[in-house]
Amino acid sequence: MSIIWLNGKIYPVDQAAISPLDRGVTLGDGLFETLRIKNGTVLHFLWHYQRLCNGAQVLGLPVPEQENTLQAIREFLACAGFENGSVRLTVTRGVAPRGLLPPEHCKPTVFITGAAGVFREQSVRVCVSELVRRDELSPLSRIKSLSYLPGIVARQEAERKGCDDALLLNMQGHIAESTISNIVMQTEAGLITPPVTEGALPGIARKLLLDAGVMQERPVCYEDIVKAQGVYLTNSLSLRTVTHLDGKALSCHPESYGKIREILKK
Repeated sequence: MSIIWLNGKIYPVDQAAISPLDRGVTLGDGLFETLRIKNGTVLHFLWHYQRLCNGAQVLGLPVPEQENTLQAIREFLACAGFENGSVRLTVTRGVAPRGLLPPEHCKPTVFITGAAGVFREQSVRVCVSELVRRDELSPLSRIKSLSYLPGIVARQEAERKGCDDALLLNMQGHIAESTISNIVMQTEAGLITPPVTEGALPGIARKLLLDAGVMQERPVCYEDIVKAQGVYLTNSLSLRTVTHLDGKALSCHPESYGKIREILKK
């Protein structure tokens, strides 16, 4: 049975209800984090929670306390019946009157969903989106907001082109990320990834690689990817090898893949 943790209680999914007046529904006014679960343990919770708080500061959105949030996830997992997979924590601003300006006081809606699964590894074909760009100057490029329409539009574009994902350029024409992942490249100088200042989301898998000292930040252009020795898409739940870009075959680099995999699968 699928369940949901909603505002402090566990419900069967088909019995849970969120108001149609919730700003998360009407305006996408909220944040989320997707966390990997391994052997019943919530991986990198503190990093996810800190990113949630950073986003909450941008939006002026109250979020649950750290210990209460972790306890809620553990309560969900105790009832969910899986030890490996993922949970998604969502915080919206809650029910409010019409209008863009949030009310001075709000009662956030908090819910947790999840699914069993394993760390995903696969090969993908990508294209560069011609419809969507990342605004590297916007504070929204650094947070996990519920407003995911740009990614949806780019992913639909990729599907029409026979691709599995789309890479997003920033306003300068540099590569920022994909619709759901950070991009990592093996070059002659080592592993590199676009800086957050280029419009890349501060991903958790990205942080793992940077903290391990195996990767550096550097702006990335289209030609860099074409010439790269290996190109990968990383997030908390997966490691994907890019085999083709806009129909062009890319090089593979088993050694760098193995290095990244070892760090991300721990």
